Amino acid sequence: MNISSISNSISPLTLNNSEQKINDNKSFQNMLNDAIGEVNNEQIEGYKAMEGIATGKVTNLQEAVQQIEEAELSMKLALETKNKAVSAYKEIMNMQI
Repeated sequence: MNISSISNSISPLTLNNSEQKINDNKSFQNMLNDAIGEVNNEQIEGYKAMEGIATGKVTNLQEAVQQIEEAELSMKLALETKNKAVSAYKEIMNMQI
């Protein structure tokens, strides 16, 4: 079995040139601010959906519940990302040079 022929047929994953240009122009701080803004927008939409359910103004209950779930999941993802970043920082600070 020739393994090199298999590895030659598998191409590495690459971003499109337009996606690379977009990411190259953004700093880490800008990407972090954008991500936090997206989580905030999800939370606002979730609260609006909860308010609509409580007041009875929701026409489609399924969509309202979906917005609430998306807000919850985005917050959980943000918290886990923060926890991993803090954990990595602590691990780096404990390294001996």
